[in-house]
Amino acid sequence: MNFYLTEEHQMVQKLARDFAAKELKPRAAEIDVTGKYPLEILRALAQLGMMGMNIPATYGGAQAGVISLCLALMEIAKVCAATAVTMSVTNMVAEVINAFGEEEIKAQHVPKICQGDYLSGAFALTEPTAGSDPASMKSTARPEGDYYVLNGNKIFITNAAIAGVLVVWAKTNLAAGSRGISAFLVEKGQTGMTIGKNEGKMGQRGSCTNEILLENCLVPRRNLLGREGDGFKIAMMALDGGRIGIGSLAVGLGFAAIEYATNYAQTRIQFGRPISSFQAIQWMIADSFTELEAARWLVLRAAFLKEKGQRFTKEASMGKLFATEVANRVCYKALQILGGYGYMQEYPLERYARDCRVTTIYEGTSEIQRLVIAREILGAPFV
Repeated sequence: MNFYLTEEHQMVQKLARDFAAKELKPRAAEIDVTGKYPLEILRALAQLGMMGMNIPATYGGAQAGVISLCLALMEIAKVCAATAVTMSVTNMVAEVINAFGEEEIKAQHVPKICQGDYLSGAFALTEPTAGSDPASMKSTARPEGDYYVLNGNKIFITNAAIAGVLVVWAKTNLAAGSRGISAFLVEKGQTGMTIGKNEGKMGQRGSCTNEILLENCLVPRRNLLGREGDGFKIAMMALDGGRIGIGSLAVGLGFAAIEYATNYAQTRIQFGRPISSFQAIQWMIADSFTELEAARWLVLRAAFLKEKGQRFTKEASMGKLFATEVANRVCYKALQILGGYGYMQEYPLERYARDCRVTTIYEGTSEIQRLVIAREILGAPFV
């Protein structure tokens, strides 16, 4: 058992840390206030290999592995969570297409994601009536000649407005429940697909979130990922990996918050001495760092298993559940350490807390993670 990062891991970590300090830190607060994201940042990330971390070099990827992706996401999220979630989802989409697309589709689209020709990818699963229960989705895909005709709508889709390519789920068999769901690659600007306005959000405001309307959207048959009826399985496999990414993001946010609060506590004088000398503050700091370290290694354990080709569903859900709930607690403890200053927009703590809140919701709520973990332990069917 070796808890040391390899030289390559350390290089990726430093690369992401330096990029975040130079390109993101001067802009992060403004991105949050305006909700406008400088798209050239995404191209620069792609040029560093950050948009295809676990993709083979033959398809333009960095071939750096899952652990490297986690380490990079942690460093990016410490400075700008909106960038981290865009990066996490784009990597997930690239992996889905690489794993389930036909050779022609992979060769056409995966390099464009990895190298920045596409700004990002989008994962279009959620619907107004299908959140935690994707099997209840209403979107349909009807075969017609050389195409599938897609109809329906998706909501809360990260990256939808800027994605060069989207993975969209729809039912090809209405009577088959989850076994009737299929996954399709849909290119930006496809006839019949309309992207709605950017949603106003509590946090991660620089990350665009949109509704998608599908009205007789024609998708070539070759764009089917896997086979008809494989869509639910593909979505669950993708979300297992995505949950490792969100866990990494949460760990980064949590460390950003408590490190800032710790530095503040050492210089803030009350009652004639630094507040870091008071046991109440010390315990908040100690608990926060302890929980975050545990969360980090739980997430990296899931990444290790995925990288080794072993089953990692339980570990991914454990990492996502624990890391996101810990990070939310830590962000609020850190804000409490700053007191009134923590509530002010002049300081980053309120942004960290807002950005962190959604991590227990997207890519599977905490409640869903507990169900998945229990199923994996007990062997009970997922209901």
